[in-house]
Amino acid sequence: MYKKILLPTDGSAYADQEVERVKNIIAEDGEVIVLSVAGRLTSSAFQSRRKVKKVNDKLKKDAHRFVDSMASKFDEDMNVTKMVVTGFPAEEINNVAEKEDVDLIIISASGKSGIHRFVLGSITEEVLKKSDRDVLLVHND
Repeated sequence: MYKKILLPTDGSAYADQEVERVKNIIAEDGEVIVLSVAGRLTSSAFQSRRKVKKVNDKLKKDAHRFVDSMASKFDEDMNVTKMVVTGFPAEEINNVAEKEDVDLIIISASGKSGIHRFVLGSITEEVLKKSDRDVLLVHND
């Protein structure tokens, strides 16, 4: 059984499968940290600061919504911590795992196609390559 599990979410429809995995392997007095990483755009010559701020605010709002949605799938008696950070997803997932001293990261490998599969696959791959924690890769159909 794992005492502290990090469960990153990007708001995908596969949360139920990941939550069930956590419920099956977490210690009775364990903690699950539900994490979403909000991306961050920077202003450029092509976009005004106001537009960039508006997009960044939306990304952060979406990240909070993703965390709230996944956290709501756990039983009320479970120790669930919600967390939203800003940055590059794989880097921040590994940073939070280290800072919070988690025992396990559960991350999804979705069956998406096209650019989504490439982008999500690269995040998952980077977490796997750079993490010094155990990682459970959940394949979703």
